[in-house]
Amino acid sequence: MFPLPHDPPRRAVCFELMADPEPGLLPRVLGPFARRDLLPDRVRAHREGESLRVEIAVDAMPSEMLHLVEGNLRQVVGVRRLAVVLCVVQRQAA
Repeated sequence: MFPLPHDPPRRAVCFELMADPEPGLLPRVLGPFARRDLLPDRVRAHREGESLRVEIAVDAMPSEMLHLVEGNLRQVVGVRRLAVVLCVVQRQAA
């Protein structure tokens, strides 16, 4: 899917996923970012019962890469659910 003409060139986005808690999962979910030279601004992972919740946030992700990374994350072995949340980054006044 290509970005729409009114899409901003960069977007704040958070990928929220639930996955099987297995060794090697975190490098697999960070791989799609590394392959595109994207450095997440925040990564959080913690166990919730029999699942692992992982949140990966990028404050200025190129819009054309959003769907590519989403598609790659959906294919990662162990990922059961993925939600993509588009955010508005709030800047503090100087």
